[in-house]
Amino acid sequence: MKPITDKFLFYFLNFTWGLPLNIGGLLVCLIMLLTGHQPKRWGPCVYFNVGKHWGGAEWGVFFLTDKEDSIHVKNHEMGHAMQNCYFGPLMPFLICLPSVARYWTRRLREKTKHPPKKSYDAIWFEGSATRLGFQYWKALADTRKA
Repeated sequence: MKPITDKFLFYFLNFTWGLPLNIGGLLVCLIMLLTGHQPKRWGPCVYFNVGKHWGGAEWGVFFLTDKEDSIHVKNHEMGHAMQNCYFGPLMPFLICLPSVARYWTRRLREKTKHPPKKSYDAIWFEGSATRLGFQYWKALADTRKA
């Protein structure tokens, strides 16, 4: 998969084919705004910082990260927004639910004497999100140089 670098196409796909996830994202965005959180931009996405030490969660073009977020986490969540363009209404079943299950399984294992042996990105849907996010960022930097 290649990242969608055209903003019109990104938003068009997210708010048509990928609308189900964005409806949830709009609700999350509204809750964040009502609770006093300030929106920020990362590429074509809007995100909010909430809590500590938990990573991130994506809802279409909206995502949440913890307050100690990194470029890796923000690019990874933006990559999930790219996946939403590709998978649309299948995204919750192919990516989101398995991602949530993987995250919590790994968190529980990290608290035991049996930490996960493979990296977080070892499974296709997480690795793909990270690659798409970083490829988008690289493509954006390349267009600025030209």
